[in-house]
Amino acid sequence: MSHNFGKVAVILGGISNEREISLESGKAVLAALIRMGIDAHPIDPIYYDLNDLKVKNFNRAFICLHGRDGEDGKIQGILDEMNIPYTGSGQSASAKGMDKLISKSIWKDNNLSTPEFLRVESLKDYEKIVNRLNLPFFIKPANSGSSIGINKVNTKKDFIRAFQEAIIIDSNVIAEQMIVGREYTLAIVGEELLPIIEIQTKTEFYDYAAKYSRDDTNFICPTDLTQHYIKEANIICLRAFNLIGCRGWGRVDFIIDNNCNFFIIEINSIPGMTSHSLVPLAAENRGIGFEGLTLKILETSCA
Repeated sequence: MSHNFGKVAVILGGISNEREISLESGKAVLAALIRMGIDAHPIDPIYYDLNDLKVKNFNRAFICLHGRDGEDGKIQGILDEMNIPYTGSGQSASAKGMDKLISKSIWKDNNLSTPEFLRVESLKDYEKIVNRLNLPFFIKPANSGSSIGINKVNTKKDFIRAFQEAIIIDSNVIAEQMIVGREYTLAIVGEELLPIIEIQTKTEFYDYAAKYSRDDTNFICPTDLTQHYIKEANIICLRAFNLIGCRGWGRVDFIIDNNCNFFIIEINSIPGMTSHSLVPLAAENRGIGFEGLTLKILETSCA
């Protein structure tokens, strides 16, 4: 089967503020593919002109870029023009999934629960946000991942600092209602919904440190959710995934509040594949090792 894939470009690194995580994910994927005898090669857009992929006879791409220029549809468009099959969602779905304003609007318009939100235009919006969302709330760059630029706001001083940080990362900034409850994630690979993971953090929320550097974040897999809630979560998350138009693989983050209501938080169209990442953990719980998972994701690649 390894020969059927031909020459595979593992695209990693890139220019976004998630470069280091992308490099870690990409190196892990590259090593797994090589161990399986697949003709895989690392491609970092900082050093390599992606338009040369066709000239260099690459047959498909495993995208491990996170954030801007990787997860937002740009690289997908380049690969589409060259008719090179790739892992993950297409250009349009990638752009929608990356932009929290767009994805959350789509879910809301289709009666899928997501925390209340609004776009923040300036520091003058503080009172309007408090009246709409109450305190505390979150400030987030609309187009960023790995919880970079996300801050919890308890006071006006917090808001000023959070907005100033977020606006540097992205010109679109959103304020989002804080939902109190338990946080979960559901990974989707091909047609398979993997076991749900509960995320228990020692920080105020699942921030960058909790994701990548702290060792006190607990990941509970499988969860203690009843079969009723697992079934409901599977239906809701798959619907959120499909409404954005995602394909291949991805991860849907959600919260169940203290009244047992479901809220979709965000979608990850190119999840991490590091030692701290959640898709490999869910796959392992299903009896799928890292190499097997990598192969399954590569099998979903299409042009």
